[in-house]
Amino acid sequence: MNWKKLLNVSSDAVPFIVGPTASGKTEMAIELAEEIGGEIVSADSMQIYKEMDIGTAKPTVEERGRVPHHLIDFISPDTSYSVAQFKEDADKKIKEIRQRGKIPIVCGGTGLYINALSLPYGFNPESTDLKVREDLEERAKSVEGRDELYNLLKTVDPKSALKIHPNNIKRVIRALEIYLSTGKTKSELDEENKKIDLGYTPVLFMPDWPREVLYDRINRRVDKMMEEGLLDEVRALYNKYDPNLTSLQALGYKEFYDYLNGKEDLDTAVSNLKRDTRHFAKRQLTWFRRDERIKKLKAN
Repeated sequence: MNWKKLLNVSSDAVPFIVGPTASGKTEMAIELAEEIGGEIVSADSMQIYKEMDIGTAKPTVEERGRVPHHLIDFISPDTSYSVAQFKEDADKKIKEIRQRGKIPIVCGGTGLYINALSLPYGFNPESTDLKVREDLEERAKSVEGRDELYNLLKTVDPKSALKIHPNNIKRVIRALEIYLSTGKTKSELDEENKKIDLGYTPVLFMPDWPREVLYDRINRRVDKMMEEGLLDEVRALYNKYDPNLTSLQALGYKEFYDYLNGKEDLDTAVSNLKRDTRHFAKRQLTWFRRDERIKKLKAN
């Protein structure tokens, strides 16, 4: 693939390789990095965790030896990590890579992480107040409370209320949290964010497969994970940490807990993982296909 031709848009271009799980993003990013002298910045919300290697399909030791990878394997599974923290860490890595005369290549399938780096998002620490959020979440436990919160949002931030469905209580709470924590509405902060200069031009690519081929790749990947010892990895995590941790409720891990607790057989667990991964890939495709900036590249 002639990457230099594809990237011939500006001298400050930063390529992004995005797309669903098992679509070949890692291989594509490594090929690109070797051709243009790049280093890879991961945008995968699960590959950040230590001890979670097989189930998150981290790049292999051999792949990481070919091209430097960043933001992989550096957070304990019992440590929380936000999109705002990711953006701060990734921006720092991108700047460091460019200062070394290399080209940063963002690679991953976590839509929020991709948007945080490719769109003018601002993350104001003052807009996060856990006490305010907890109070709002408590009020939202009843139907009447959810209705009250949405009506409050319509009063204090009508622009955001028009964009948020009343049933999307998580987004309603977040918009109210911003207002109650900062005195500014979410719509006001969104307008301020539009003025943010990323410092580079994102160029987004996605490997494009027929859906039936992608699903077959997913099924075969799960079989390979099992051969590589996924069950042992899950068992070790299950014994060491609380299985209810957000990290351990991830795809590739939660599907085995019923098996480990003697509630179902292994074949069922593996079948469920394949099914859940296909569903997850479908959601990822829906997310990325809404983004008109993304250029589809025929995969082979």
